[in-house]
Amino acid sequence: MATASSPAPPHDLERATSYSPIPGAPRAEAQPRTKKLLATILFASFFLLSLILLIIKQEPDPQPKLNEASAQNPSTPTYSFSPARPQAEPPSRGVEQGVSEKVFQRVSGGNLSFTWTNVMLSWQRTAYHFQPEKNWMNDSAVWGNITWGHAVSRDLIHWLHLPYAMVPDQWYDINGVWTGSATILPDGRIIMLYTGDTYDVVQVQCLAYPANLSDPLLLEWVKDRNNPVLVPPPGIGLKDFRDPTTAWLSPDGGKWRITIGSKVNKTGISLVYETKDFIKYELLDGYLHQVPGTGMWECIDFYPVSLTEANGLDTSANGPGIKHVLKASLDDDKNDYYALGTYDPIKNKWTPDDPDLDVGIGLRYDYGKYYASKTFYDQNKQRRILWGWIRETDAEELDLLKGWACVQSIPRTVVFDQKTGSNILQWPVEEVESLRSDSFEFNDVKLGPGSVVPLKVDSASELDIVASFDIHKETIDEATAEADTGYDCPTSGGAANRGVLGPFGIVVLADDTLSELTPIYFYIAKGTNGKAVTHFCADELRSSKAADVDKIVYGSKVPVLQHEKLSIRSLVDHSIVESFAQGGRTVFTSRIYPTKAIGHAARVLLFNNATGLSVTASVKTWKMDSADIRPFPFDQL
Repeated sequence: MATASSPAPPHDLERATSYSPIPGAPRAEAQPRTKKLLATILFASFFLLSLILLIIKQEPDPQPKLNEASAQNPSTPTYSFSPARPQAEPPSRGVEQGVSEKVFQRVSGGNLSFTWTNVMLSWQRTAYHFQPEKNWMNDSAVWGNITWGHAVSRDLIHWLHLPYAMVPDQWYDINGVWTGSATILPDGRIIMLYTGDTYDVVQVQCLAYPANLSDPLLLEWVKDRNNPVLVPPPGIGLKDFRDPTTAWLSPDGGKWRITIGSKVNKTGISLVYETKDFIKYELLDGYLHQVPGTGMWECIDFYPVSLTEANGLDTSANGPGIKHVLKASLDDDKNDYYALGTYDPIKNKWTPDDPDLDVGIGLRYDYGKYYASKTFYDQNKQRRILWGWIRETDAEELDLLKGWACVQSIPRTVVFDQKTGSNILQWPVEEVESLRSDSFEFNDVKLGPGSVVPLKVDSASELDIVASFDIHKETIDEATAEADTGYDCPTSGGAANRGVLGPFGIVVLADDTLSELTPIYFYIAKGTNGKAVTHFCADELRSSKAADVDKIVYGSKVPVLQHEKLSIRSLVDHSIVESFAQGGRTVFTSRIYPTKAIGHAARVLLFNNATGLSVTASVKTWKMDSADIRPFPFDQL
């Protein structure tokens, strides 16, 4: 692994009471751009909806090779690979820098048990999700020096890659320019606060801003000469102080506040700082919030949602008719948890509406492969946009063969669910619908117990699927079923296990013989009180013939109100499927690595594996075109 850092000092900083940066610490030389650079993600809302993200730069990418995959989908990039070979056990990555293991160890190391072909690996690259041209994004299979990449878009779907925004070239960020957030000030200035990992492996907060605000692309960024502007306070671990949020105004309107994630022993906490100039800060008393047993909170997000309007709110909004979402990415289990609550800026306290659904123990943004998310306020369309990182769950050796790893989710709007009053709704931004082309409809399809119905669609690897399922309430009420209060998607055994009232739903990325398939489905469980609880699940257990990839079942309960039909929307994009139930009340992202159900061999089906329930389904599918994601055409200016 290529790194460029100064040797750590001989004394033990982990046992120091607090960290004081060394005045006049030596400036490290800028990193050569041919070194490997790993990326993490930073999101901001600019005039052109500029995205700042972190990408690894490594050796030149493999030469393109025309093969079967490119013939099936000319717009999908293909690369020349050798069949997978046995590799040595991968080293641990990330732990020494204070974060959790970055190698997906469940399937990494030793001999690969499946011989992957060029076609299989080429097919996995997405067509309309944002990802770097090559190499790794965020907490990748190969942990390295973290930097900021840069891309720009007018619609959040089509992207143009720009030169790097910042690289780790100062003593205070030589081990990584980590996650941060943007704040647009009332006078139009833009400030970035980010976490730097110092030469002695301490997490500090740093300030940066555009060199030229008149440049619509914001190509050049300046690191402030006062950096670092924040260091870990007494009582906080030197590797437990990261990821500052977007700032919001204090109650008097004369200062700004930010929150930063940390932990005390096993209690996750959010520290709040107040500042006038983003250089000098005051640590406010107490914590914004804390939850015992949740461990390190990273990538914290804190923002308001309206209880009455369908639009998003500026981050500083507060008052009647407003709740606040507090979200934390738990470093211990790599999931994003959120809760709704009330923010008291005078007391510097956020209180959850339901303590049983507190941060880290209750609701999640996404019950699949989704982490390190961040929202921003799109002032042009008055909406709050959520973006998350989708990691790989295959062997590290395969990512090296592919030459890339990890992508971004489709951006999602976030609003308060006015019908339930207990959760948010997430939904793909409307701009993704511009990629829809040929459509197919299947109305009033009768699904009796045990039925499987193929749907004739083109390009099953790139689809937008909307499905609804009509079940008479009387059928559920009259169904005689044993109490199923313990049903849980992850421990259910998947869609092959039949119950009286489920499972039923859609199957994506299946081959003709159903030797590979990924069901996305509902399961209705009745409790001892006779009340029905609906679960929304994804079953990856048979998604691939290969043993070198993770294959699990995940999902959660989804609220279903009286007279509502059950509904699913799934965005299928090769190895990624994002699925939304009941308008986005429950969401999960699937990472799938089939070996047979690829290209023209991929199929979509409806199924009902319940033993005592008939369902009527209606489905509409759209073929999805590829997004235009490429380098910015500077030569055409």
